[in-house]
Amino acid sequence: MATKPPQPTPPSAAEPGPRNDIIHTPDPRLKKKSARVGHIDHSTEELARHMIAATLDWEQTREHEFGAALAAVQLGQNYRVVVIRNDFEDKAEKSFGVFINPEIVKKEGVPEEAMEGCLSVPDMYGMVQRYPKVKVRALNLLGQPIRVTATGFLARVLQHEIDHCEGILFTDRVPQMNKLFKLEKDGQFTKYVPPAKPKRTAPSKPRGGKARAGTTKNTKKPAVSEQ
Repeated sequence: MATKPPQPTPPSAAEPGPRNDIIHTPDPRLKKKSARVGHIDHSTEELARHMIAATLDWEQTREHEFGAALAAVQLGQNYRVVVIRNDFEDKAEKSFGVFINPEIVKKEGVPEEAMEGCLSVPDMYGMVQRYPKVKVRALNLLGQPIRVTATGFLARVLQHEIDHCEGILFTDRVPQMNKLFKLEKDGQFTKYVPPAKPKRTAPSKPRGGKARAGTTKNTKKPAVSEQ
């Protein structure tokens, strides 16, 4: 999950780094449910480290954004693993908590609407309704059970990341197009305008007779953009 505080000028985004492992829409892997982690071992710890490194590396190239959290599926790894920043207020604090097999056991309050972004949905934000308080259980890297009662922004982040584990993006929870926004290079928001779909070419009739089934003037099908 991404959020938007003012930031200094970042290094060049063209440089290689672990952020390049983050997958983006419309990659179909983002829509698949993640599998539970059955056994926590060294590979689980390495995955968590990679997730943290990718988030911090991504953040360095995003002038107006802040990397708050990441789910394993966003690296193309189909496991229920989530990393969440320990301090949302201080960008210099780079430690993260690791949540394995997280699940919400209770939601409380009336859903509230606020702006959300996502590392896998570049330059797009939306007004999303989330519960103001949730209770979550998970495992840590030692395999020990942990329980968290979260409110405010942490509650929102947990719901966002656990949605990722279910194959749900924040854009799936924004039914109204006028509640989607584009983040411009100067850090300002503008209304999101979806890309126009190319018009399909209608079949043309050959001279001297009726059009044959399956024949058209242009043999190549026009590309259709996914949204």
